[in-house]
Amino acid sequence: MKTHSHLRIRALCEGALCVALAQILSFFKLFPDLVNGGAITFAMFPICLYAVRWGLGQGLLSGLVFGLLQLIFDGAYAWGWQSMLLDYLVAFTPLGLAGIFKGKHWGIFPGIAVGCIGRFIVHYISGVTIYRIVAPTEVPGIGVFDDAQLYSLVYNGAYMLPCMLLALAVAGVLFVPLKTFFAGNDIRK
Repeated sequence: MKTHSHLRIRALCEGALCVALAQILSFFKLFPDLVNGGAITFAMFPICLYAVRWGLGQGLLSGLVFGLLQLIFDGAYAWGWQSMLLDYLVAFTPLGLAGIFKGKHWGIFPGIAVGCIGRFIVHYISGVTIYRIVAPTEVPGIGVFDDAQLYSLVYNGAYMLPCMLLALAVAGVLFVPLKTFFAGNDIRK
């Protein structure tokens, strides 16, 4: 029998493990960091998985903690406190939106998509409002951007889309052996 305090401790422990795993995975970049920050890693998967298992509130909190760790340990690229706030604390928190799909059989897949899109939107807003001060901006191999909105869309999409696809690929590979775990059925038994 699982008591309320048992589930709270379990949620806390799983959250700590998923955030730690995400932090470790963030150090293994498939490509070097981009000019203005951002990298292609597997780091979003553990946060989205935790959110799908434990729900929206726990997921948002784990995303916030992960964002704080990214700010501290990942050599934060920022143009002031506004950039730190948006690109780290606020941007990683929406990964927890995956928690909307808690308990759904296939919830991990739309959860990853919604969480990653939420994170992309925050980075896009940051690019349009904060990083537009460097316009026109040259992106090596792509060209020069005079429009901050287009620049932010292309720049942030260049690493967010591959990160989302990597997280979806990991979920696809692990879905059959871990589908009970993904849906959180082991928590509700």
